[in-house]
Amino acid sequence: MAIPESGRVTVEEGVVFGTGGGRELRCDIYTPPGAPKNAPSVLLVHGGGWSSGDRSQLRGYGILLGRQGFVCVASEYRLSGEAHWPAQIHDVKAALRWMRANHERLGIDPQRIAISGNSAGGHLVLMAGGTPNVAEFEGEGGNPGVDTSVAAVLSFYPPTDLSPQKLGAAIAALMGPDASAEAVKGASPVTWANKDFPPTAFFHGTKDDLVAATESLRMYELLIRAGASAELHIYADEPHAFDSAPLLGRQCADIMALFLKRYVVDREPRMAAAVS
Repeated sequence: MAIPESGRVTVEEGVVFGTGGGRELRCDIYTPPGAPKNAPSVLLVHGGGWSSGDRSQLRGYGILLGRQGFVCVASEYRLSGEAHWPAQIHDVKAALRWMRANHERLGIDPQRIAISGNSAGGHLVLMAGGTPNVAEFEGEGGNPGVDTSVAAVLSFYPPTDLSPQKLGAAIAALMGPDASAEAVKGASPVTWANKDFPPTAFFHGTKDDLVAATESLRMYELLIRAGASAELHIYADEPHAFDSAPLLGRQCADIMALFLKRYVVDREPRMAAAVS
């Protein structure tokens, strides 16, 4: 555990939040300065084509959002070389259950947990947002029966349709050789777009050669048509993982924080105003 310093985000690394496939799953916790109580929080889910990457990839967002008062938890999940779908979403849900069950230890409000992910992680957070407490996606990993709903979703350059005609090597490795068309459809966020989807913000670059910007655009349009709250941030001429550039990453963090303030931090006042 890092030594806390006044005015700095404290980082606690390698905390066990559950199990998956018979092994421990770990996360890193980013705590804002001071001793937060009932703070809003964000679960950060890394990318890497479901086959690589680790929780340290989103350290920058953990610190940037932590400075703005959000407790952040960056979690790992089993990669496709270790386990096929739905192991990955099971592990993400396990992290959500752990956060909610340990809200006092984390200093967070259990009703104000948001989720953010990049690339493959962007896919997983959309799936988490669209399938709260859906049995087939809950899995094991500890804290059974704890709610896995989220207050908001932040998704960066996500694959949103894993349909057969779009199956690449990464998706094939994720789903496994015997995946049915129905299973692939069920693993596609576009399948779960509905009016009850949590407020969602998308971030995508127009020069993304790995995941086309139309993936975010289509999901955004489906959510808007369904009556959900969604917004789309398109970055001209930017490639996949454009937010790894410091200036763009900091701008994205500010947009994320503003979105979370509107839909998570100030959620109750906004609802009260609507009623009045």
